[in-house]
Amino acid sequence: MALTTALVVFSIFHLSTGLYFHIGETERKCFIEEIPDETMVVGNYKVQAFDHNAKDYMPVSPDIGMHVEVFDPENKVVLSRTYAAEGRFTFTSHTAGEHVICLNSNSSAWFNAGQLRVHLDINVGEHAIDYQQVQTKDKLTELQLRVRQLLDQVEQITKEQNYQRYREERFRQTSESTNQRVLWWSIAQTLILLITGFWQMQHLKSFFEAKKLV
Repeated sequence: MALTTALVVFSIFHLSTGLYFHIGETERKCFIEEIPDETMVVGNYKVQAFDHNAKDYMPVSPDIGMHVEVFDPENKVVLSRTYAAEGRFTFTSHTAGEHVICLNSNSSAWFNAGQLRVHLDINVGEHAIDYQQVQTKDKLTELQLRVRQLLDQVEQITKEQNYQRYREERFRQTSESTNQRVLWWSIAQTLILLITGFWQMQHLKSFFEAKKLV
């Protein structure tokens, strides 16, 4: 069976993306995330299989896991690893732009699991930081923790603004390039019409002279 790839696009600035999807034995699901540079991304997932006795989706065997691959805007591999049936993956973007996150099952362990349902929750930037763990590790007070959160939010906003400026610059360059191509194509069309008209006039003149009509 051919490998099936599904692409889903999400804009996740200041948001947590939570969803679930179904995946077959040979399927590969891919999600496109627009991420600023130097931004941490954390994905939490849980794999379930349909239990015909319970008539509901239940946790799967530990043998069934998920392979996660992440590609940056230059199509370089940022992460490639096989995880268990439930867990989390983490990576940090080094280039601003569209990152592709792909998941597929380790099909050799399927047996009678059938179609799986995967719950996926993606957190970006300060949303990917566990501040309770930070507070415990660094022994911060509530006020210090709040200041830390605000500083992280300001830093993330700055990154997003820089990325938006980068996108605007790319869009402007694309627009200018398109306008320039349209201009040159218009000039080329005009020249072709002028050359064709001149050739037709010369041809008609030669025809009339040959017939001694002029």
